[in-house]
Amino acid sequence: MSQIDTLPPLRDVIATHQLSARKSLGQNFLLDLNLTAKIARQAGDLTGCDVLEIGPGPGGLTRGLLAEGARRVLALEKDSRCLPALAEIAEAYPERLQVINGDALEIDPLEYLTPPVRVVANLPYNVGTELLVRWLTPKDWPPFWQSLTLMFQREVAERIVAQPGSKAYGRLAILAQWRAEARIVLSLPPGAFTPPPKVSSAVVHLDALPEPRYPADAATLSRVVAAAFNQRRKMLRASLKGVSSDIEDHLVAAGIQPTERAEQVSLEAFCALARSLKPTG
Repeated sequence: MSQIDTLPPLRDVIATHQLSARKSLGQNFLLDLNLTAKIARQAGDLTGCDVLEIGPGPGGLTRGLLAEGARRVLALEKDSRCLPALAEIAEAYPERLQVINGDALEIDPLEYLTPPVRVVANLPYNVGTELLVRWLTPKDWPPFWQSLTLMFQREVAERIVAQPGSKAYGRLAILAQWRAEARIVLSLPPGAFTPPPKVSSAVVHLDALPEPRYPADAATLSRVVAAAFNQRRKMLRASLKGVSSDIEDHLVAAGIQPTERAEQVSLEAFCALARSLKPTG
């Protein structure tokens, strides 16, 4: 295996710092530095960009991002055991890596980033979906990021790019495709990780659109699709009855049959429904 920099192989780093992956933190480490560099390349040209990374662990992807020319990387790491390994990377790439020990759900990265910003991460499984939804549903658009290049369980990745009528189509597909161009760019087998997870993984790349495909209030759309897909086997007039007392009238106004199920309804129609309802908050 060729090296992408002068730092030790990741297996040696993990052994030196005794970094066994913790299931409670959703950790699965990628040890192939050529693979982490390949993931970094899926984000596009990183020169001139700040990069936000969540859960760097021992720093495999971090090293890939820096080797691929990221202007600066902000890495948020909850596991303090990883800090010494990340400090070694910071020393090898002076003034280009900032590591913050904390919970990504509680830290505002905008305090530390300078646009343009790309987000690239092998997201911890236990917070990945929540972070994605947050990044897709800010009140104002365009967002702080130009693109998201994120690794998920394969099942989650397929939900992000799913089309109406498919089993995978749901809330994530609506929110992702409303404001971004989403595609799966890389698939990874369980054996690529240490320890190997029970499922395959995939990298999804999302480019932020200049404006949403269809007008809608973000909070209202999020509330509507959450309710609609929470009971996906029910007709929409039943699953959305808690959203509005006259939901059937709103469904008809949006061109949706009240007897349809959520997976049959297009993104455009959901946006029309959100517009017909009173904005949340």
